[in-house]
Amino acid sequence: MSELDALVTGLRARDRASTARALNALEDRRPERRALQRALVRAADALPRGRVYGVTGPPGAGKSTLCAALVRAMRAAGDRVGVVAVDPSSVKSGGALLGDRLRILTGGAADEGVFLRSLAAGDVLGGLSRTAPACVDLLAAVSDVVLVETVGVGQSEVDVARVADLTIVAVQPSSGDALQFLKAGILEIPDLLVVTKADLGEPAVRAVAELRHALAVAREVGVDRAAADAVTVAAVSGERGDGVGELLAALDRRWDALAASNELSVRRFRGGVALAFDAVARRVGELGVEALGGAAAVRQRLSGLLAIGTPALEAAELAIDDAINAIRREP
Repeated sequence: MSELDALVTGLRARDRASTARALNALEDRRPERRALQRALVRAADALPRGRVYGVTGPPGAGKSTLCAALVRAMRAAGDRVGVVAVDPSSVKSGGALLGDRLRILTGGAADEGVFLRSLAAGDVLGGLSRTAPACVDLLAAVSDVVLVETVGVGQSEVDVARVADLTIVAVQPSSGDALQFLKAGILEIPDLLVVTKADLGEPAVRAVAELRHALAVAREVGVDRAAADAVTVAAVSGERGDGVGELLAALDRRWDALAASNELSVRRFRGGVALAFDAVARRVGELGVEALGGAAAVRQRLSGLLAIGTPALEAAELAIDDAINAIRREP
């Protein structure tokens, strides 16, 4: 049996060892591994996809503690949970510092129904690493729910909305983050705004009120009213578990609404096109994009590939190959 066949068989069986080996293969940067990576992306795309929830927000907002609480609640409900935790990179080695892994596993998530993968953010802004989208897709193929916790870079942290079906933005009480949302445009990202550390009492109550006021102001200054109306504000104590059940119920309601309106499919398609375009632009640069006819032409090409069922990351690789060949042909 070939390496690919063995991995795909393991993924279909939701085998942990096969999942780990497949993720290692996706993170391998050697050129000779690209064919295997493409095949793994196709195989994962062909399997049923679990829900993907993004968890983002400023550093120190309690994202890891919130993820640990969500994992415990999801496991109690019988779900298999995958976690992609994007950590800051080590200055010396470039690897993930593993702080998120330590916090989440210390929170009681270390069981056979939980698979946690730490990724190094590297030099990528936007809260995710270069390999995160492929890893998320693969984990979604072997899990009922995947949580994607970003590195925590604040206002530029928007990439998670492209890989997640639903996005949670965590806010710390008494941090002033609610006011930053108005300036940063981050109110266009979340499905749920979650005030963490609700056990602090009055500061958490005040933060909830500030966020609801920020949403009301956003409606008046031009943000899509329907989008603002759909955002839920909740307060959760990850340490004590207060409000976690209500948060899960809110996630279920939002999921059901998106699925019923077909917006879920639209989100996944648009997110796939955006991720594919970013991958192309990052790999071949402005010269490569121009060689393919410009940004609009590249997006149209990628949209066409996704429309016929090509996985986003494979579509990006195809466009990258075409761009490199076009550049080489130029005099």
